[in-house]
Amino acid sequence: MNKQSLMVYASIVLAMLFWSFSFVWVKIVYLVYNPITTVFLRLSISSALLFLIGKSLKRIQGVQKEDRIYLVLLAFFEPFLYFLGESFGLKLVSSTLGAVIISTIPLFSPIAAYLFHKEKISPKIALGILFSVVGVGVIIFNKQFDLVASPQGIALMFVAVAAAIGYSIVLKNLATKYNPLTLISYQNLIGIAFFLPLFLTFELNHFLNAEPTTEVWIALIELAVFASSLAFIFFTYGLKHLGINMSNLFINVIPVFTAIFAFFVLNESLTFQKMLGISIVISGLFLSQAKLKFSKVKK
Repeated sequence: MNKQSLMVYASIVLAMLFWSFSFVWVKIVYLVYNPITTVFLRLSISSALLFLIGKSLKRIQGVQKEDRIYLVLLAFFEPFLYFLGESFGLKLVSSTLGAVIISTIPLFSPIAAYLFHKEKISPKIALGILFSVVGVGVIIFNKQFDLVASPQGIALMFVAVAAAIGYSIVLKNLATKYNPLTLISYQNLIGIAFFLPLFLTFELNHFLNAEPTTEVWIALIELAVFASSLAFIFFTYGLKHLGINMSNLFINVIPVFTAIFAFFVLNESLTFQKMLGISIVISGLFLSQAKLKFSKVKK
């Protein structure tokens, strides 16, 4: 593996690691702040940081007029729609279950490709979908087939999945024209504009009366720096070289990391049933992507 290939794969793995931690950090911030406030603050901190770095390094590129609508669409999918689904979903489900649902993104990407580009769904993908549905079912149902997780929370997490797929499709075209720092800087700035009316209307009073602890502020800054800034930059860099399907494949590791972090940091239970469900989901995800080969990185 050459130096560039190593950098690409290292970037993707770091992005997954930071996003895995984000499910834990969000739970800590929720001890004080509500979902929209949490997203608005992390995006504000992230955007200020990225533009400060980007301008000082002269790495913020101008966006061509014909690409501006796609940049707005990119920000609509993520952070706006994705964070609405994830943030409110994580208020209702555990960090581990949320991460498991997010890890199904690589499964549904081929379905989107079929709907928009008429690409066929192979038997492996169909079987992978079946595996993952069974795996999620193992986690969310008990032995009496009663739900042990909020239906609304599950639905909201799948809204985030749909948003992430749309984001990847739009991002692929833009990533060939602009550097990651430019895209993520503008993406987060536009995201702030989307969230500002919601923040002012629904959560401003709660924000003004809240009393955040040091632990909450640290978690919020970690979300902004690592999850909303570095992770997206690393993922964009990797997607540019590896493509949508290959990059999304790495999302498979998120529930494993998150389950471990949540166990040690949040004291979430890590039962045999939960571990079995995670294993089945991941098996389905890898099965659906089995035809992919880790070839040399495109230069």
